[in-house]
Amino acid sequence: MKAVQYREIGAAPEVVTLPDPEPGPGQVLLRVAAAGVCHSDIALMSWPAESFPYPLPLTLGHEGAGTVVALGDGVRGIEEGDSVAVYGPQGCGRCAKCARGRENYCLRAAELGIFPPGLGAPGAMAEYLLVNDARFLQPLHGLDPVTTVPLTDAGLTPYHAIRRALPKLVPGSTAVVIGAGGLGHVAIQLLRALTPARVVALDVAEEKLALARDVGAHEVVLSDERAAERVRELTGGLGAEGVFDFVGAEPTTALAGSVAAVEADVAIVGLGGGAVPVGINTTAFDVAVAAPYWGSRSELAEVLELARAGAVEVRVETYSLDEAPVAYERLHEGKVNGRAVILPNG
Repeated sequence: MKAVQYREIGAAPEVVTLPDPEPGPGQVLLRVAAAGVCHSDIALMSWPAESFPYPLPLTLGHEGAGTVVALGDGVRGIEEGDSVAVYGPQGCGRCAKCARGRENYCLRAAELGIFPPGLGAPGAMAEYLLVNDARFLQPLHGLDPVTTVPLTDAGLTPYHAIRRALPKLVPGSTAVVIGAGGLGHVAIQLLRALTPARVVALDVAEEKLALARDVGAHEVVLSDERAAERVRELTGGLGAEGVFDFVGAEPTTALAGSVAAVEADVAIVGLGGGAVPVGINTTAFDVAVAAPYWGSRSELAEVLELARAGAVEVRVETYSLDEAPVAYERLHEGKVNGRAVILPNG
């Protein structure tokens, strides 16, 4: 099979040919219909050799969807021909967090060497993908795998971050979304579907702001040196009750802290390396700052139900497997508007 791999520290991803995988006991083999391209991959490929945590070569792609083509011995509850999405942050299935379906916070994954596909384990950016357990598969039930595959991360991650803030996003409240790209433009739709809050989107690119308005943002603000002032003006000086930073760099985390209202929830989702200092006279009183990671299996099922109801739709650009290196270049240059999706068998 053909696959896209990160093979050498500092090198660009390559399209290679690998043996076709075969499912062992308990495993499920998918013919991949779609695989998402994410900034997390670029972050991974930017790590230096001394801190790189995974063996190379590594097949990329932690967002995957496809069709079941073979079952290993003992697999129950799924059949060949089923169209499914892959739950990425796979855990041990036995610890206290996994028992609640929160495998994204598995307490033993590192100890047991369990990694998400594309982030340590072979990923979905290939013609075929082995999944170690059927519990990691969510039926699509008629959803298009191409437009749905980003929801396994770009939908699930903001949904998980937004859910914890729902009690504060009441009528008259404001939610700020920093970064209106792959995750941010989905977060705007989720906020509109789940809350009565006014949604204010910030980005440095006019085309991303246009996308934000198109998918439902009430207000858009250019993320420049006056952005915090503009948000304060829009909120009568109070700030926002929910702030979701999908960039996570030092300038945006500083912005997130500065626009947070009293008792606000702030979620730093992006991987830019920034942080929000918390303390008296540093943030508004009782601001809660979190760094959420991905989401639970039950939350993925809920996100897919929202997609079936038409409440959320990902804007995608599609590329062939051979074009995957170009897709990564475009993403790194900020030229992807929405989410890039690879079609390994398209």
